[in-house]
Amino acid sequence: MIAIFTMVFVHFAENLSGVGLPIAGFGAPLFAFLSGVSYLLWVNGQMARGRSDAEISKVSIRRGLFVFGVGFAFNVLVWLPEDIFNWDVLTFIGAALLVLNIARRLPLSVSAMTAAVILMISPLLRAQVEYEAYWANGYFELDPTLSDVLIGFFVTGYFPLFPWLVFSLAGFTTASLLFGEATESGAAPEDAEPAMLSPRWLIAIGAVSLGIAIAIRLLHSHLPEVLAKTVLGGWTMFPPTTTYVFGTLGWAFLLFGAAHLLIDRNPRMLRRKGLLDIAKTFSRYSFTIYVLHHIVHLWPLWIYGVVTGNEPTHFWQNSMPIYISLPLALVFMITCFVLLRWIGPERRFGIEAWMRWLCD
Repeated sequence: MIAIFTMVFVHFAENLSGVGLPIAGFGAPLFAFLSGVSYLLWVNGQMARGRSDAEISKVSIRRGLFVFGVGFAFNVLVWLPEDIFNWDVLTFIGAALLVLNIARRLPLSVSAMTAAVILMISPLLRAQVEYEAYWANGYFELDPTLSDVLIGFFVTGYFPLFPWLVFSLAGFTTASLLFGEATESGAAPEDAEPAMLSPRWLIAIGAVSLGIAIAIRLLHSHLPEVLAKTVLGGWTMFPPTTTYVFGTLGWAFLLFGAAHLLIDRNPRMLRRKGLLDIAKTFSRYSFTIYVLHHIVHLWPLWIYGVVTGNEPTHFWQNSMPIYISLPLALVFMITCFVLLRWIGPERRFGIEAWMRWLCD
């Protein structure tokens, strides 16, 4: 819920008012981290129902391709056809699901080491392909060639696999250590392998990671130039520097560990049904809300731009002041909650329902 709220408010502020909120850059890493957590919980649930490894793989691949395809449709219908290969977060999540289907068969140490290697080599890959050349005007641009498309997918797009796979692999590994893994014999989660990580340790790891990233940021000007600029980088999301990944990953660890300890393991939270209903509603429909909130606040801009005889993107980031765009984001979220509660928790609705119908 925190991830989707963060992304909605940040996008309304940026796209309508051209204002970057202090929380900008924290929503997407949490979203990517939770994709790995959700995948582990989903696999455990499938095994608990007695589904075979082959069946789980088939559904995993179908789901990954479904999200990947929705990502392309999203780029064309929301960001306009010229941005079909901008490699937004949905195409990344779809590709990450395919990778996680492989990772679940490997020892957790391999997934952890893979994430570490990806984090280390990503700055080198950006330097090798001249990342800045693809962002000369402040946003991602590429020539419609196969090489540029592949480079964008792996290294230079908005959400390239290197280094964003770090978050999904970290989420999957963390959830495996925190919740344990079901066995192929169909054991229920409570009969699965015991957890090897406590939420308190996760909170501590997250706090240390975030603290180190902040320290690096403060000492950035005193570090050797090669280390500061090429290896660690400043705190930027585009490109996602090592400092940024390390810090936001620490934030994800800290927040996830705290939420698991204070909510999931707190019996008193069961009495706060209203708060839990809100969290469940937004979590259950986060995919739909993510796509819908872009349509709601961007399509009017494109339409108004064309109607007034300008380019569709003419009013992007300069259509209204921040004191209007933020309340609009709140109104959107409240409206979503009311409509989704009216539909009811037992009815399947939205993109999530289409994915289950087509893929499961």
